[in-house]
Amino acid sequence: MLEKFPHPLLLGHRGAKNYAPENTLAAFRLALEQGAHGVELDAKLSADGHVMVHHDTTLERTTDGTGLLAKMSLAQLRELDAGSFFADKFRGEKIPTLEEVFAEIGARAFINVELTNYSTPRDALVEKVCGLVRKFKLQDRILFSSFFVGNLKKAAVFLPEAPRALLALDGWKGAWARSFAFNFGDYAGLNPYLTDVTAQQVQRVHRLGRRINVWTVNEEADMRRLLSWGVDGIITDDPLLAARVFSGFPS
Repeated sequence: MLEKFPHPLLLGHRGAKNYAPENTLAAFRLALEQGAHGVELDAKLSADGHVMVHHDTTLERTTDGTGLLAKMSLAQLRELDAGSFFADKFRGEKIPTLEEVFAEIGARAFINVELTNYSTPRDALVEKVCGLVRKFKLQDRILFSSFFVGNLKKAAVFLPEAPRALLALDGWKGAWARSFAFNFGDYAGLNPYLTDVTAQQVQRVHRLGRRINVWTVNEEADMRRLLSWGVDGIITDDPLLAARVFSGFPS
């Protein structure tokens, strides 16, 4: 299901997170300019059911707002500044909707959409995201990922043609996801944390006929090691560095 994705795949983590405010259109555009094949982003619902691109459940860290994103309407979220926390030159950047992201970069990027309704697992996020993918005809350019198996099962029902990857937490917390859950699940890929990846694990994933995309990889030595092991993708805060490293490895 991932045959049309570049190999190895370079995804900007929340965009070009080291160079622009995360999960904004500015960060996504910059990641592509820096050489990424696409981006990883976080999707969750506003109070009135719009799919927003934002990582935290709360607003304080990356905006001038306070409280839970899920308690705010789209109109209220539009009033917030999501750029100046990073640098003054990004003042005025907004929390984008997923629809805006698809319209801006969907036709020229591969997008890992993390389904992040972890605090509201029974909401309509998965259905609405799948509807937007269909609207923009991006089934071949989307990879769904989530720590919640239930989200990936729902995505398989609403959009069976789009590939899904199981996210694994770091350390012992993700051991079940990296082994039993992944081995016997219906997934196109595994997305484990950097420090949990071994050459043997890469081989095991490949023996299952699946791909392994590693997060979050920001050091050149780690990138080179993972690529030498044959990982299928890297998710990084530094697409500029990764693009340079990737240029030295065969595709």
